Amino acid sequence: MNIGIFDSGYGGLTVFRDIERLLPQYDYIYLGDNARAPYGPRDFETIYHYTLECVNHLFDMGCHLVILACNTASAKALRSIQQQDLPLMPAGRRVLGVIRPTAEVVGNYTKTGSVGVLATRGTVLSESYVIEIAKSFPDVNVYQQACPMWVPLVENNEHNSPGADYFVEKYLNELLAQSPDIDTIVLGCTHYPLLINKIRKYMPDAVQVLSQGEIVASSLADYLHRHPEMETRCSKNSQVQYYTTESAADFDDKAAIFMGKPVRSAHLALEV
Repeated sequence: MNIGIFDSGYGGLTVFRDIERLLPQYDYIYLGDNARAPYGPRDFETIYHYTLECVNHLFDMGCHLVILACNTASAKALRSIQQQDLPLMPAGRRVLGVIRPTAEVVGNYTKTGSVGVLATRGTVLSESYVIEIAKSFPDVNVYQQACPMWVPLVENNEHNSPGADYFVEKYLNELLAQSPDIDTIVLGCTHYPLLINKIRKYMPDAVQVLSQGEIVASSLADYLHRHPEMETRCSKNSQVQYYTTESAADFDDKAAIFMGKPVRSAHLALEV
């Protein structure tokens, strides 16, 4: 059994990069629905339909454990898939997201009880972080800021350009203006780690930044430890397969930026 990693675009590669680094022994299949990205501006039903379709493809490829390495899919599709679809499928299939693992630890980092979330507009509007953090840390105040220009900057390889500084500083200032007590910030989009150097440049030294990759990787390791019936079924040949719904050549070029190494993918045809 492979472990499936799904993202609507490229950002999930930053999560997968940390998963592979921590758990290199397993076999993985990464599927990016790049032809239909971005998911953020789409309505709930469309995101749910697209996500479920890709999850089913990963199941068909032999991945009985799938990680939604996408905040939008985790916010708008994960619960429906877990509650409505998995009970109708063969036993032993699991789908996990990236928001809950982050929400379950963020309160351990803040000393002021004030946390900021930088995310896409869709994730902010879903209030998933507000809801999930409240379950584990009801006394923590959560402030959100949508950063609509950050994903385009990353996907067009402009995240290191001088022009990116304006939008990084702009959204950080808008978030921090919501409360002077914010001492911990969550990067609530998997693209954002590629902007980390600029984020730290404009972030006060006293504010810590949490990136999801390491958190989700640790959470997956813990999950496999707690579920030996799943872990023992995972194949361990350190092999990775990449699939994309867009041009494989285009995916390989951009994916190499996120992974920091060459990537070879295959095209998966879906109805666009």
